[in-house]
Amino acid sequence: MSFVSSFFYIAEASSPNVFTYFGDSNVAGKFIVVALVIFSLLAWTVMIGKYLDLSRLRSLNLSFEQKLGEARRILSLNLGSQAKGLGPYATLTDSAVSAAHRHNAENFSERAVTIRMGHVENALQRSVAQQTISYESKMVVLGSIVTGAPFLGLLGTVWGVMDAFGSMALQSSATLQNLAPGVSGALLTTVAGLLVAIPSVFGYNFLLTQTKLLVTELENFASALADRIELELESESELED
Repeated sequence: MSFVSSFFYIAEASSPNVFTYFGDSNVAGKFIVVALVIFSLLAWTVMIGKYLDLSRLRSLNLSFEQKLGEARRILSLNLGSQAKGLGPYATLTDSAVSAAHRHNAENFSERAVTIRMGHVENALQRSVAQQTISYESKMVVLGSIVTGAPFLGLLGTVWGVMDAFGSMALQSSATLQNLAPGVSGALLTTVAGLLVAIPSVFGYNFLLTQTKLLVTELENFASALADRIELELESESELED
């Protein structure tokens, strides 16, 4: 036996560790621990990916908002297929401009302006709803892990303790040394569940706050965009008169 193997053998024999507890777990406990490890990897993947995605969208929104502020007329913009690549603000702008031109664009009467603004506001509401769904995507998965991980760990603990006491009932003499391994293995599932849920709940709350902030900014942008389009339509109507 090599020196390294001897070291780990002595360490495992002298002080129980996570691997020892895992070995003492029953089949259900081992299955639950493996499932919780998979859920943990999934939660971290979702949290990191969602944070990077929200940061990218915010950067695109700020960049487009700056460019839009430099534009003289919004109604003359023709983003087309480029809108999706420029971010949610660009998608909203393209939808609003397309809706404004949907009605008779040559008619600038007061009634025509009102009808066109109705189309614009409806298009903005639909776009905001679609972008909100995009912002909140994958949050359900993370929320499910936050809620389910502790209960899954508790299930493994209760099951393990039940098996430990059940096996003790079949023995002629019950001692603490015989009961302790099964109980420690059962408690491992609760520890695993909490290790999954605790970082996930912090990440979920942070991402949820960022999502709500982006949705609020999106609604404010849609409102400001509608006001600016209405001013341009009214200006054109005055020029026609």
